[in-house]
Amino acid sequence: MQLAGVFAPIPTPFDDRDRVDTARLKKALAKWVLRPLHGFVVLGSNGEAVLMDDFESDQAIVAAREAVPREKRFIVGTGRESTQATVKATRRAAEHGADAVLVRTPGFFKAQMTNDAFVRHYTTVADASPVPVLLYNFTALTGVNLLPAAVARLATHPNIIGMKESGGDIAQVADLVSVSPKDFMVLAGSAPTFYAALCVGAVGGILALGCAAPDACVQLFELTRAGRHDEAIALQRRLVPLARLLGGVHGVPGLKAALNLLGYDVGVPRPPLSPLADAVLPTLRDELAQFEEIPA
Repeated sequence: MQLAGVFAPIPTPFDDRDRVDTARLKKALAKWVLRPLHGFVVLGSNGEAVLMDDFESDQAIVAAREAVPREKRFIVGTGRESTQATVKATRRAAEHGADAVLVRTPGFFKAQMTNDAFVRHYTTVADASPVPVLLYNFTALTGVNLLPAAVARLATHPNIIGMKESGGDIAQVADLVSVSPKDFMVLAGSAPTFYAALCVGAVGGILALGCAAPDACVQLFELTRAGRHDEAIALQRRLVPLARLLGGVHGVPGLKAALNLLGYDVGVPRPPLSPLADAVLPTLRDELAQFEEIPA
């Protein structure tokens, strides 16, 4: 399975009674699939997966699978704190049509999450998974770091095909690429450093920015791959302010607000997250206007 390109980690809409709104999810995806994205991730960090139970997660997977055409890659987040729960979630995702699963690092017992613990966890999941597995490292959220030494061991597993690295540390991205086999695919998760990650060997990105500015993100990917670095750097610079608003500054509330402004009806964040303050909307609108990516 090849995963070169830009993938959008889409948010999960909830209705006025705080239930997963599958109709709105499919309606939003009907617009996203018309963009040049290479695939989609459901139930990632931007999908608020950690705030959903297993029944709700399955609802979202089934609805999204119905809306995503087979030529687009369909990746499902299945990370849980226990290995057993992760295996069960991974098997259910495969049953519901996932092409691959994205498994975040467990992080509650931080001091015990050693390289050996991560290797045992991911090996067990990969052994049991009917579909390929992607490792998922997001230290800013989990508080743990899946280090290159552990990834080097896991990358030899035949069912672990790559990873998403959401930190902006380009040295670590380069280390991940250098310690893994050539067919192990490293995907960037940080839009402000997407160009740099591609330059050190990442094959693509799973980017929140890809939900709001998919054409521009794909263009950056293609310019870099084509060696048109001056143009790529200029586009990366233009994208950074919006990328930061949707990432570290406002997170899920910012992403959902941006998408609602663009005509993707994804509602508000699930409590305890709060909607973006109205005072921030003009700034967000101004940054979005630079890319004019109104959905068809």
